[in-house]
Amino acid sequence: MVKLQLRNLVTTTATAVLALSAALITLPAASMAETALKIESWRNDDIDIWNETIIPAFTKKHPDIEVVFAPTPPADYNASLNAKLSGGTAGDLITCRPFDASLDLFNKGHLASLNGLAGMENFSDVAKSAWQTDDGATTFCLPMASVIHGFIYNKEIFEELNLSIPKTIPEFMKVVETIKSESRYTPLVIGTADQWEAATMGFQNVGPNFWKGEEGRSALIDGSQKLTDPQYVAVWQHLAEWSDFMGKGYKAQKYPDSQNLFTLGRGAIYPAGSWDITTFNTQADFEFGAFPPPLPEGQSECYISDHTDIALGVNSASPNAEAAMTFLSWMASAEFAELYANSLPGFFSLSKHKVTLTDPVAQEFVSWRESCNSTIRNSYQILSRGTPNLENDLWNVSAQVLNGTLTPEQAAQQAEDGLAKWYGPHK
Repeated sequence: MVKLQLRNLVTTTATAVLALSAALITLPAASMAETALKIESWRNDDIDIWNETIIPAFTKKHPDIEVVFAPTPPADYNASLNAKLSGGTAGDLITCRPFDASLDLFNKGHLASLNGLAGMENFSDVAKSAWQTDDGATTFCLPMASVIHGFIYNKEIFEELNLSIPKTIPEFMKVVETIKSESRYTPLVIGTADQWEAATMGFQNVGPNFWKGEEGRSALIDGSQKLTDPQYVAVWQHLAEWSDFMGKGYKAQKYPDSQNLFTLGRGAIYPAGSWDITTFNTQADFEFGAFPPPLPEGQSECYISDHTDIALGVNSASPNAEAAMTFLSWMASAEFAELYANSLPGFFSLSKHKVTLTDPVAQEFVSWRESCNSTIRNSYQILSRGTPNLENDLWNVSAQVLNGTLTPEQAAQQAEDGLAKWYGPHK
C-alpha cells in the first residue's frame, strides 16, 4: 500500500515537472526577458505598429530584453514627460522632439550622451543636427524620421466635383469655394480646439513658400527679419481665408475629430502632415492622394516643410542604460530603417540606408524633395528657448486667426513682441 502511494506520488511529481517544463518552453520571449525597457512617446496613434511589428523584430534578436511602448497624447506629452523626469518615474527610452525641447532636456541632465553609440555613423551631420548641442560636440538622441507637410485629399470627391489639383493659392481658394457651394462636403478638415494643428498644419505648412524656406528661417534667427514683416503677415492673411471653409463647429474640433471626419468621407481636403497616412490607410475606405502647398500667385520656386521630427534618447537616470543602448544600436540598422518607413508610411528614414517605399502616398510626399527646397519649422531651433516660447505662441495666434479673434497683423505683432521679450536679435 505504501509502495503504491509512493509510486503515485513519483508519477504525479514527474508529470507536474514535465508540464511545468513544457509551459516554460512555450512562454513568450518577453516573459523570459531579463531586462524590461519602457519607451515614452507622443505617437499614441501608432502603438499597434510598435507592439505588433517593430518590437517583435527587436525581441527576435534580443529575447533577453522586453520593450514596452507607453505613449502619451501629443498635446500632453511635454508636460507629462517633464513631470515624470523630475519625479524619477520616466521610462528608459525618451522619444525626442527636434532641437530646443530635447536640447533643454539634455542640458538639465535628463538625456544621456550617445557619442560612441554603435550605428551612429549611419546618420549624416544634417540628420543629427536636430539632436545635438549647438557646437555639434554631443549627440543625445538617435535620429529616426522626418515628416513632410502638404495636403491630403479625397480622390473620389475631387472626381465627383471634377476638380483638379491646385498649384497656386488662387486655384486652391477656387477649389474650396467650389466644394462649399456645390456639395455637402467640408472643404478643409482642420479644427482649432487643440491649437497645435493651426500652427503645424496651417502656418508651418504653407508658410515656407512665403518666407522662402531656410532663407527666411535663418533671417528670423539672426534678427534681419521680423514676424511683423510682410511675408509673415501674408501667411496669416492666407490662413484667415480658410475660416469660411472649415465646416461647422471647427472651433470645438480636436485633432482626432478631424481625422475621423476625413476618414468618414465627409471632408475633401485635409491640411496634413505625412504622419497621417498611416491612420488614413487603416480607417478610410476611399482612395486618397496628396499635393504640396500651393504657391503664391506668380511664384515659381517651391518650398516644403521637410521636418526632422522624431528621435529616441536614453533617460540618463535609467537603471537599464546598457539594454537601452542595445535597442538604439538596433534602431540604427538597415532593418529598422526599412521596417519603420514602411510600417509607418509618412515617416521618412533619416539614416543613410537606402529605403524603398511601398506606399504610393508616402512616395508622393517624398517626391516633392526632387522639385522643391526643403526646410524645417521655423520656431524649432533657438527661437523657442525662452519665455514666452515661440512655438506655443504660434499655436495660439494661428488658432485665433482661424477663429477670427485676431487679425493677421495682430497675430504677427503678438508673436514678434513675445520673441522680443527674451531674444536679443529681436529686441
